[in-house]
Order: sequence, then structure tokens, then C-alpha cells
Amino acid sequence: MSVFTRVARGRLAAWLTVAAAIVVGAAVFGLPRPDNPAPVSASGLSVQWQSTQVERLQDQLPSSEVQPAIVVVSRDDGGALSEADRGAVAARSGDLGRLAVGGQVSPPQISPDGTVALVAVPLSTAGGQDEVTGKVSEVRTALETLPEGLTVEVTGAPAFTADLASVFDGADITLLAVTAAVVALLLLITYRSPFLWIVPLVVVAATEQITLRAVDTIVPAFGITLQSGQVTGIASVLVFGAATDYALLLIARYREELRREENRFAAMRAALRRTAEPILASGSTVVLGVLTLLLSEQETNRALAVACATGVVFAMLSALFVLPAVLVLFGRGLFWPFVPKIGGPAREGRLWGRLGAVVERRPAPVAVLATLLLAGLALGGLGIRTGLSETEQFRAQPEAVTGAQTLARAFPAGTTQPVAVLTTPAAVRAVTEAATAVPGVSSARPGDAGDAVAQVDVVLEAEPGTTASDRTIEALRDAVAAVPGSAPPAVDGADAPSGAIVGGTVAATYDSDEANDRDLRLILPIILLLVGAVLVLLLRGLLAPLLLVLTVIASFFASLGAAWLLFDHVLGFPALDSGVLLLAFVFLVALGVDYNIFLVTRAREDARSAGTRDGMLSALRVTGGVITSAGVLLAAVFAVLGVLPLITLTQIGVIVCIGVLLDTLLVRTVLVPALAFLLGDRFWWPGRIDARPGTDAPALPEPAASRG
Repeated sequence: MSVFTRVARGRLAAWLTVAAAIVVGAAVFGLPRPDNPAPVSASGLSVQWQSTQVERLQDQLPSSEVQPAIVVVSRDDGGALSEADRGAVAARSGDLGRLAVGGQVSPPQISPDGTVALVAVPLSTAGGQDEVTGKVSEVRTALETLPEGLTVEVTGAPAFTADLASVFDGADITLLAVTAAVVALLLLITYRSPFLWIVPLVVVAATEQITLRAVDTIVPAFGITLQSGQVTGIASVLVFGAATDYALLLIARYREELRREENRFAAMRAALRRTAEPILASGSTVVLGVLTLLLSEQETNRALAVACATGVVFAMLSALFVLPAVLVLFGRGLFWPFVPKIGGPAREGRLWGRLGAVVERRPAPVAVLATLLLAGLALGGLGIRTGLSETEQFRAQPEAVTGAQTLARAFPAGTTQPVAVLTTPAAVRAVTEAATAVPGVSSARPGDAGDAVAQVDVVLEAEPGTTASDRTIEALRDAVAAVPGSAPPAVDGADAPSGAIVGGTVAATYDSDEANDRDLRLILPIILLLVGAVLVLLLRGLLAPLLLVLTVIASFFASLGAAWLLFDHVLGFPALDSGVLLLAFVFLVALGVDYNIFLVTRAREDARSAGTRDGMLSALRVTGGVITSAGVLLAAVFAVLGVLPLITLTQIGVIVCIGVLLDTLLVRTVLVPALAFLLGDRFWWPGRIDARPGTDAPALPEPAASRG
């Protein structure tokens, strides 16, 4: 077969691959958008949790689809409300009746110190989030004409729903724009070419958009509700980071092969043979890692599992099929001005070759120092605090938060969100008395009642989501459950309660924290076993996979400690959100081990022709630049989560960012090579590396700097 024929066939195959990718993308965008299944509960927890059971039983109450928006009025100077102020509030509260369920609003309540007036406006929640947001906006608009000198804030559950929705308005576009800009800048710096960076960026951006569209169909198909900007935000960032990492690895190997092979199509085939295994191993590790979130009690985590797994699969497909096809169509000129030529010098690897030589000379001290550094950073997490209250969730405080804070200064902090105790109508009085006697309860009074279920509204003294609030919830549950004959009817799928049960938003937050603790204990060992199993299959040994898993665990604790020092002393975050630990661990273990996979698979390949020590030196030199670029890029992409408005997302982004940098710049660069140099061929135990000079991995040209 002539060279011309091989080139023609290669070009035809590339065009057909691109055409097939376009067809697949169009088919994905043409998929039907199924209706989201009804959420398991507002908190995403199953019926095994009391807060979810209460939510289900509240459907039997006459006012099941009514929640109060709390209007909070205070003076700008913090002083007591005058008679004129109170009269203006009373007049305006009467006007709010047109927005309230039932057409009227109760008279304003004045705080004991006279500084704050409270007006509860019952709103219908039957129309879903959009209608609730619209009604809250109408309430706020109706209050704009109060006399000068008064501050009006609307809080309560409907206001929190509206404000959470509003802070995500435009967030997807902002996240996409910032992420794309960061990736473009880092690719431009990496390749120092005016053209090359455009190709992977376009392919990765298209992959991200196809993923988000596919997620709209796939997640509901699993019976999981997709309603959180948090899910699409994290999935978007993960796809950008993973797909770009795979692109960097492939392009680096393609450029390497172009120095050996005149035919660019043959060079790409060789590059794919060498990179397919680490890309598939890396992607499989991430997919298996995120799929462990399907075991989570939180519906949001389960949606995240499906969304992220879908995205990584698309990222692997784009790296192994679409990107190679596009690259070969443009030819060598795409690398201009640093076009790789046959036998040309390798410009990359100088720094990493020198660093590898230093580590090889003194592997034991280097390994000890690297371990001590990781341990020292991990110590920063000793004073870590977990659990954010509802008013602490936002980086920029919306009106619902400031209103709750104003209310808490004059009324019991739990006034905005009373705890709901569900019991039988006959036991209401006894349950009310039992709840009133619980320490930390400010008040308890009978609420709505139906034929078989009745509610007691309990106001806590502590702010929702705090440790004091959690202790009160525990004591309240014990107290009301002990009331004879107080058990409401059982909810389908749940065990029959032994007594009255406690729910509401505050109790749901408590249950979510408990669910997160349970998820940690269950999922952490499973993901470690899965990652270890992938490494065993990939490296065909036991010792190296064990060491790699241990290094990733060490970098997780180090990144957590370093991040907590930043959160506590620089950013001033009050605590770590209870759900952050699980997500950060899953992403760091799954992603952090990738760089070790890229390094060690290349070291194993080169060890067949040069032995373990020289193979590791060669792998460090050849992969150092691309892995560092990939790690820095992935860290920067996750840091972009900080542009979103929730502290939870900022914390996940910062922890993963620090962890990836540690994996890239310390663990993969220093610690793992030091361990390999110390152990030699035993590093692959019980597998063996039979070095056969001149086989399997052709030697690269030496870096230009080493040629004298």
C-alpha cells in the first residue's frame, strides 16, 4: 500500500469520525426531556428519616400547601418602633391580604423590646418553585412604600426558596464562561501556540454541552430528581477538567510520536495505543468513584453520581475518538511555531529530568520529608468544625438571611422556621405539654389538624442548624415519642413510629447531617477498594497499588487541613458544610490517583526496556510537563466553583484544588518516584518487570539542554 493511499484512508477515517461525532451530538440534543420525577422529599432523604415522614404526613393536613413568608420590619437606627411606625406596618400588613391564602393576614407581632415587628403572610406553595418565587417578589414589592427610616426584610421558608433560586440565575453561564476562559489561558500557556489550544478547547466545550444535555434525560430516567444547580455546576467543571486532562496526555504523546514517525496518522495510532490504557484506567476510576454516590442517602448526591459518570464517559470518548480525528486533519502545522520534526530534540522534560535525578540520589530523605509535609498540612484540620446553619450557606447574604438575623435579635432564633411535631388529634395536648418542657424550646402550640394527623408547632430558642438546635431536636424527639398514644399513621415504606415524630426544615437539616455521617462511613471504604482494584488490574501487582492509594489518602487529609486553615483564618467561613467531606473525598481520590496512573503506567512501560529506576526517571521526565499542566488546569477549573454563590461549592472547589495540586506537585513528582527508587523492582510486587533492552518502548531523543 502506498504512502498516498495510507494518508487518504487515514484522512477519510478522520472525517468519518468527526461526522459520526456530530451525528451523535445532534442525537443527544434531540433526546426527549422527560418530566422530573417527584422529589423523594424537600431534603432529598428517604422515608426512613423522621423529617421525610413528617413531610409526607403533612399532605393530610388542610393547610398542607401553605407556608408563611415572614415580614420583618425594624428601624434603620436599631431603635424601638414608634407608634407611627407600628401604624404604618399594620396598614401595610392589611394590604398583604390579597397575596395571602385565605385573603387576610394576622396583625403584626411586636418583639418584647419593641424594636422589630413580625408579620406572617401565608403563601400557597402548590404551584412549585417558580410560583413561590413570584409571590415572594410580590410581597417585597408591596412593602417598598413603607415610611423612610424603616427596613423591611422578607424571610421564612418561601423566601429562602426564592433567594436560593435567584442566586443561581445566570450562574450556569458565568461558570461556563469563567471555566472556558481559565482552560483557554492555561492551554495557551502550555502549548505556546496561537492555534493548537483552540482544538482541545472546542472539543472539550462541545463535550461539556453534550453532557449537560444528556444529563437532562439520563438522570430522570434513573428515577432521580434533577433540580439542583449544584449538580450541573460540579458536573460541568468535572467534564472540563477530565476531558482537558485526557487531551493534554494524548497531545503530548502524539507530539512525541511525531518526532519518530513521518506519517501523522501512524503517529496518532501509536499515540492512541500508548495512551488508551491510562485514559481508560483513569476514566474508569473516576466513573467507579462517583458511582459510589448512588449509595448515598441524599438524592442530590445520587443525581451527581449519574451526571458525573455520564460526563466522564463522554470525556473519554471525546479524547479517544473525536480529538485524535480533529488533530490529524490539521496536520503538523497545528503545533506552530514548535512543529515536531523527525529526530528533533524534545523540548519538554528538562526540569523534571533534573528533579528525578535529585530524588534518585536521596530517595529515603525525600520520601520522609514529603510525608512530613503532608502530615504537617493534615494537622491544620485538627480544629475543624462542621455543620453550617441555614443563614450561613450563602457567601453573599440574600434578604432571607439578613431578615432571619434581624428576627433572631429580637425573637427566638427559631421563629422563622418552627419545628413540626406530627401526632394524633387526641394526643395534641399531651404532646404540646411534653414539647414545652424540653430545654431549648421557646414555645409550643397546637397547629393544623386533620382526621388522623395533627401538628404541634414548636419554636426553638437556638438558630436552626446550630449545635444547640441539634441538641434540642434530639431531646424533643425523645420527649414526644414517649407520649402514650401519640404515634401518627405509618408512611408507606417506613416502619410504624413508636410515638409522635419531629420534622420541618430544622429537623431535616439535622437528619441530613446524620445522613452525611452515615454516607461517609459506608462510601469511603468502598471507593478505596474500587480504586485499589482498578490499580491492581492495571499494574498487575499489589504493592504499588497499595502505596498509590495510601498517598492519595495522605494528600486528601493534607488538603483538608490546608483548606480549613484558609477557610478559618482567611475567608472567615464559620464551619465546613457536612456534605463537603464526602464529595471532596470522592473527587480527590478518584481524580488524584489519575496522575499516579499516568506516571506509573508510563514508568512500567519504559521499565520493560530500561529497568525500574531508569524507567521511572524516563517517565518522570517525559510526563512531568503534561501531568503538571493537567494538574494545574484541573485545580484551576475546580477553583472556578468559587464563582457560584454557595459556600458549599466554594469549599468543595478549594479542597479539590489544593488536593490536586498536592497530588501533582508533591505526591506524583516526589513521593511516588522516591518510593519506586527505594523499592526498585519490588515496587511491582508480586508482579515482575523483565527488562529487555531495545524492546517495547523506543527511546526518546534527549532534551535539547542535555546535548551540550
